[in-house]
Amino acid sequence: MTAETETPQLLHLVIGGELRHLDAPVFRDLSKVEFVGAFPNYEEARKAWKARAQATVDNAHMRYFILHAHRLIDPRGDGQ
Repeated sequence: MTAETETPQLLHLVIGGELRHLDAPVFRDLSKVEFVGAFPNYEEARKAWKARAQATVDNAHMRYFILHAHRLIDPRGDGQ
């Protein structure tokens, strides 16, 4: 692929861990937060999120999140 035909990379991170309470995204122990991975687009991140969420379905306090890191890196969305 040439630079002109490449799909733009939109970095997404998937993290998760056990929450203190079900009503707020506050982790019980930050040292145990799991970094699932970094993904080039939302679709790939969602696949990883879904796999980890399903693997921990027996623990109601476990939650996984998709972070749209590309928005933090480039909040204006203009590539600069």
